[in-house]
Amino acid sequence: MRQLQDIVFDQRPVTLPRTASVKEACEAMRDGRVGSVVVADANGQLAGIFTGRDAVCRVVAAGRDAATTTLGEVMTADPAAMSPDQTAVDALRLMWDGGFRHLPLVKKGRVVGVVSRGDFKGLEHNRLEEERDLWEHMR
Repeated sequence: MRQLQDIVFDQRPVTLPRTASVKEACEAMRDGRVGSVVVADANGQLAGIFTGRDAVCRVVAAGRDAATTTLGEVMTADPAAMSPDQTAVDALRLMWDGGFRHLPLVKKGRVVGVVSRGDFKGLEHNRLEEERDLWEHMR
C-alpha cells in the first residue's frame, strides 16, 4: 500500500500568502501546471487552499475581480490535511467523503505537498470501491 510521501517525494507545492490576488494564484497554477495553491500564514503554516474550482465558483461566476480579490477572501480556510505517512487509500477516502479533490500534506506544521484525485492509481480506487461496497451490504 503506497504512502502519501511516495506520491509527493519530490514535490514543491505552490504556496502564496492570503494577501496574494486570485489573478496571481491563477497565474501560479498555470505556470506550475497544478490545480491548487496552498495558502500559508507568515510562519509558513497551512491557512487555506485555493483551487481552480474556487476560481470559477467563488470568483468568476460570482462576478468578482480576480486582480483585486485576495486569496484570503475566497480560499477554503483550515482545509482538511493529512500526514505524508498515511496511506493513499486513507487520503482518497477522506477526499471522497469530503467531496473535494485536493488535499494538503503537512509534516511538523509545514506543507510538504498536495495530492489530488488524479494522483491515485486504479488499485487505490478499486480498494476504496470495495470498501464502499462492503459497507453498503452491511446496511
